[in-house]
Amino acid sequence: MPELPEVEVTRLGFADRIAGARITALRVGKPLRWALAVDPETLVGRTVVGVRRRGKYLLVDLSDGLLMLHLGMSGSLRFTHGLPLPGTHDHFDLVTDLGTLRLNDPRRFGAVVFAADEDAPIAIKLLGGLGMEPLGDAFDFDVFHAGLRRRQAAIKQVLLAGDVVVGVGNIYASEALFMAGIRPTVAASRISRPRALRLHAAIREILARAVQRGGSTLRDFSNVDGQSGYFQLEAMVYARAGEPCRVCGAPIRQFKQGQRSTFFCAICQKS
Repeated sequence: MPELPEVEVTRLGFADRIAGARITALRVGKPLRWALAVDPETLVGRTVVGVRRRGKYLLVDLSDGLLMLHLGMSGSLRFTHGLPLPGTHDHFDLVTDLGTLRLNDPRRFGAVVFAADEDAPIAIKLLGGLGMEPLGDAFDFDVFHAGLRRRQAAIKQVLLAGDVVVGVGNIYASEALFMAGIRPTVAASRISRPRALRLHAAIREILARAVQRGGSTLRDFSNVDGQSGYFQLEAMVYARAGEPCRVCGAPIRQFKQGQRSTFFCAICQKS
């Protein structure tokens, strides 16, 4: 599943190029996770003002309204001139005078949803419960630590929930917890202020580094130019079960946590 770094890499790949574009046509293919919620023809003639990100959502601001895009489990975007005719898994085209933005999604868990603004009910439903953004000044440590103190669940599950901090998906939660020396099963409420400070810094560093490396390509993620990400090549624990820890040499362990695979080092993450 594309996580926050992959979504940010996608945004960076086309945001500047599509800004100022005039919409000339929209094509909607097979139904996605949520309906577009507007007649496509009504968007023709509007201008793309810019592209933001909120968690794993891309927000395409229009001269009137916005489009909220989610890549789901297997989605990817392309933005260019001269795309071929839509294929089986091409479910949405935003055609502009600067190029076509196309969503390809084999599993169709992604979505493109229109909202009049961020106060619209559909926007509040999709975005209203998201936690702090981990990249940037909005990621306040005191708020982060207070959020952890209120949660009794395991710290990795709290990170994945997205209501304390948004976008720390499975790969990057495992990596950040390793960097902070925290075992994935410890209750979030038991994490002391010094350890929470290490985790806060680790989340920032891991996600920023992943963006720099173009994200992680474990299966089919690619950016808007069709290029793969490389962060997975330097992962310390994720998908390395049985391999020696790069720090202490102990074998990396794997177990299921909330239906997701968790990877950790029992020596480096003792508590």
